[in-house]
Amino acid sequence: MIQRFAIATAIATILGAGAARADQCSTTSVDLRGTWGQAHFSVEIADDAAEQAKGLMFRDSMSASAGMLFIYDTPRHSSFWMKNTLIPLDMIFVDKTGRVTRIAENARPLDETPIDGGADVLMILEINGGMAKSLGISVGSQLRHPRFDSSIALWPCAPA
Repeated sequence: MIQRFAIATAIATILGAGAARADQCSTTSVDLRGTWGQAHFSVEIADDAAEQAKGLMFRDSMSASAGMLFIYDTPRHSSFWMKNTLIPLDMIFVDKTGRVTRIAENARPLDETPIDGGADVLMILEINGGMAKSLGISVGSQLRHPRFDSSIALWPCAPA
């Protein structure tokens, strides 16, 4: 019962934060939206080879409202694994417009089996395992972050 309350509280916080920041973008956060509503996550950025190689390895926990955003310079085929990753993760693969193209749910800790994100991936958001399903995040949802080209983004950041 306590665990369900903690999950419900975390989800309410994530959903409420997304609504509160409807017109704001930050390099240290992402917003997601879809028919299910909106969500907001504070993120660490992995945009170089060293950060991307390490990812969330060796961590034994992560806040429910946190994640890691992997950003490539250009869209590419993407594949991930869970080597040395101790917590289950949802991997949300996103194209250059900010559209969620695939979700790998509850990737198993320490599993070295490749998880294929598909072609034309620009960003990958990793969040706690099970969170995407709990919130209703699905293929077709939209992710917003300042690193998207605002001329093609489905949900661009407001001009500063």
